[in-house]
Amino acid sequence: MDKYRCIACLWGTMILEVAILDVKPGQEVAFESDFAKPSAYISAVDGYRSHELQRCIERPNHDLLLVRWRTLAAHTEGFRKLPQYLEWKRLLHHHYDPFPTVEHYVKVGDGLCQPAQQTS
Repeated sequence: MDKYRCIACLWGTMILEVAILDVKPGQEVAFESDFAKPSAYISAVDGYRSHELQRCIERPNHDLLLVRWRTLAAHTEGFRKLPQYLEWKRLLHHHYDPFPTVEHYVKVGDGLCQPAQQTS
């Protein structure tokens, strides 16, 4: 949040979490199986809206995780600080190489997410 003064994050406009997941070759089936259980953990978090896992057609071990949150804090302060997140990590993180980059997005054009004012 250092770069953006995100009114959407404060007002509760939907935040889209995007994670590119590079699953280790040969672990795709195990990953999908392991993903089912922690999916229940994330869906029980206050501020969670929905999630989906998409597999890339051109690269079958390249997945896209999209999670919709009511606020950024629902993910960063809510889910990531729960004991269930430790189980999420235990079940899934060993499948990734490299470790995924996770970023958060807000819908463009609604005027709610603006660059922060630069201070001297």
